[in-house]
Amino acid sequence: MRTALVLLFLLALAAMPGALLPQRSLNAAKVAEYIAAHGWWGRLLDRLQFYDVYSSVWFSAVYVLLFVSLVGCLVPRTFEYVKSLRAKPVITPRNLSRLPHHTRSTVEHGVDEVLTEARTRLRGWRIAEHDEGGGARSISAERGYLRETGNLVFHFAMLGLVVALALGKMYNYEGQVIVLANGKEFCNSGTLSYDSFRPGLRVDGTDLTPFCVKVNGFSARYLPNGQAESFVADVEYQSGPDLESGTWRPYRLAVNDPLRTAGDRVYLLGHGYAPTFTVTFPDGQRRTSTIQWQPVDQVTLLSAGANKLDRPGVTDPAESRQTQLAITGLLAPTAVFRGTLLDSGFPDLLNPAVAVDVLRGDLGLNSGRSQSIFEVDRSMVDRGRLSRVARANLKPGQEIRLDDGTTVRFDRVEQWVSLQVSHDPTQVWVLAFALLLIAGLGTSLVVKRRRLWVRATPAASADDQGRTVVEVGGLARTDRAGYGEQFDRLAAELVRRKES
Repeated sequence: MRTALVLLFLLALAAMPGALLPQRSLNAAKVAEYIAAHGWWGRLLDRLQFYDVYSSVWFSAVYVLLFVSLVGCLVPRTFEYVKSLRAKPVITPRNLSRLPHHTRSTVEHGVDEVLTEARTRLRGWRIAEHDEGGGARSISAERGYLRETGNLVFHFAMLGLVVALALGKMYNYEGQVIVLANGKEFCNSGTLSYDSFRPGLRVDGTDLTPFCVKVNGFSARYLPNGQAESFVADVEYQSGPDLESGTWRPYRLAVNDPLRTAGDRVYLLGHGYAPTFTVTFPDGQRRTSTIQWQPVDQVTLLSAGANKLDRPGVTDPAESRQTQLAITGLLAPTAVFRGTLLDSGFPDLLNPAVAVDVLRGDLGLNSGRSQSIFEVDRSMVDRGRLSRVARANLKPGQEIRLDDGTTVRFDRVEQWVSLQVSHDPTQVWVLAFALLLIAGLGTSLVVKRRRLWVRATPAASADDQGRTVVEVGGLARTDRAGYGEQFDRLAAELVRRKES
């Protein structure tokens, strides 16, 4: 057990770098920045797996050793406990007066009557009766076996918790996705359906439980100071047989009230806004784009983003790279103009407006490099391959005309919601083991091991014929606190005193 406690402390110590350093499974870009900023020290930490703490060799080694130590501790203790349950209470000591608690009385009852009364009073104790010869008889009594039961339950629950957490780490997954709240659907069909996805060690994304969620609408209530009071998404979902029958089931998705379906949980994390722009090219062709923009002010939901479009009908790659458009800037749900500068005064969609720059040229969409959907590749601007052709503040219905006759109209603002899908097949087991751990710990702290002996001996003197000398001795196996008062009370109940 001492080894297990040391390993438990080492496990907590080994988990600290996971909280203090960026982890590759959570944010690989942040890890790369940290390594670049700290030079050789950052590279050394990378070789030592400090950016992948929970899957590192040394963390796994401590985890496995803790498991082995717990098993090695519990197996012999369980056998000893079973053996003690089958054994009888220890025989009565020869000299009870040497025990920490002792009393002696002479009563006007026979030995049989005294022992019958003792057996009645000690109901619930484990007792054994002994014949000591010469007419003397005694009873050994013991209680508090539940203390060791609680202790074993506590440690078995800890072992089960370790196993459940390990299995959960292997087979769980968590993903985030942004869905427009205008009837758009999200289906749990694979990792490509997510904006970000964190799989467990044994999850490759090919066997996710299928289900679909459709977001029909979103409503938010705010306090006068702009603080959010409630977020509610009107969703429909289908899973299992509903996928074949096409049945959609309604659900009111709120913060801290997840949708539970197909063994997964769907949480509502937040929301934001997505402006819709319609671009009409000189030849009459149109492109409409609705893309979520990212809040840059969490209080007023002032948002920034970029809508990126290719010109339709252009098949030549070189020409396409010269005619791509990006509409980038700021969106205010409740517009407040400070001169010509746009700001937002409230997070609700009361008076939307955008301040946009229209860029034309090569957006780098075909470069093979990933880029953020919320901004353009600034390196293309610095290299002169992407240039600004217009700037304007627009409200819904207003448009701006470019130098080649292309018009960009700001149509409306849609709302989007951020959903998180969590899958943890061992969460029920973790809860069960955690409750057992608390119950076992509570039992081991409340229940106390107690031993009691009662010896009844016929009085030896001629004056005391028919009387019995009763000795009661007590011993606390564990916590001694309070046993003195408890022993005195039991001794008073076990014998009927009469001064000899």
